[in-house]
Amino acid sequence: MTPFGTALRELRRKRGVTQRALAEAIGVTPAYLSALEHGQRGRPSFELLQRIVGFFNIIWDEAEELFRLADASHPKVSLDTAGLPASYTAFANRLAARIRTLPADVIDEMDAALEKARAKR
Repeated sequence: MTPFGTALRELRRKRGVTQRALAEAIGVTPAYLSALEHGQRGRPSFELLQRIVGFFNIIWDEAEELFRLADASHPKVSLDTAGLPASYTAFANRLAARIRTLPADVIDEMDAALEKARAKR
């Protein structure tokens, strides 16, 4: 799952819209929409996001949040550590190797640490 896929599924559920109905309305196949919701596809295009927002008649703040979630929803992340200290590359590789086995509380702690570091800038 991705943050965007989870949000889209919840949005459909709240509005009582089936995958098939949404897919037909926005011009994609139900299979693509299912793969998008399950994180088996990369982040949606800007145009597709616009069609989803239009279909649901989403207001600005909610639309902005959906776009933000889409930006954070690429299921196959690539990190470029070229030019960084060796410890950065080692950390990125350890994280990549272990991400599937980390408990949710560890992910939450790491996310909080990243937010704290961002706020200090």
